[in-house]
Amino acid sequence: MSPRTASDNLVHNYLFLRRAIGFLGIGLPFVLIFGKIAVDGGGLLNSISGYYYSGMRDVWVGVMCAIGVFLLSYRGYGRIDDIAGNIAAVAAVGVALFPTTPANGDRTDVIIGFVHLGFAAIFFLTLAFFCIVLFTKSDKEIPGARKPERNRLYVASGMIMLVCLALIVLCGLVFDDLTKSLYPALWLESVAILAFGVAWLTKGGTLLPDKTVTPGTPVAA
Repeated sequence: MSPRTASDNLVHNYLFLRRAIGFLGIGLPFVLIFGKIAVDGGGLLNSISGYYYSGMRDVWVGVMCAIGVFLLSYRGYGRIDDIAGNIAAVAAVGVALFPTTPANGDRTDVIIGFVHLGFAAIFFLTLAFFCIVLFTKSDKEIPGARKPERNRLYVASGMIMLVCLALIVLCGLVFDDLTKSLYPALWLESVAILAFGVAWLTKGGTLLPDKTVTPGTPVAA
């Protein structure tokens, strides 16, 4: 295999991982919300994590574990990218395996719920770091005519995740039961996940691409 072929294969692998992570992120809220309505009936749940206690449990756990595997397999431009990917991967799996506290949960459920919240915070903070810091770096080997546009999208996505995370905490501490009946945590988590998905699809060359390595294969730095 020539060096050029090896390099192209590596680029294609990175693009696949980025797109897979992006599509999983964008699809997750829709699949959980509408899937639960189709399978269990009834209305909305209070949070995305709450769908663990619905007929969509296997989907929720499976998608988060898949995201974790893809993040663990992902390799960026340097060691920091790899470390961040590994941290986000462990957090994604932790979010799936340690569910949020159910209604009328006992002391053990509450402790597991706090572990879940810790993993969720690490997951979103690490993904925001990807968007704001790592994704905005330039790859010198790939032309970047639309790099400024992508950078604005990356930073916007990262900031959206941080704002949503802060508002979720605020909702949990301040808002009353009447306000919570509007499902603010569910919508904020959904927006944060969608922002994460859009950023990774952009990094994978699906959105705002510059050029193609082979016909039909966009590349984005």
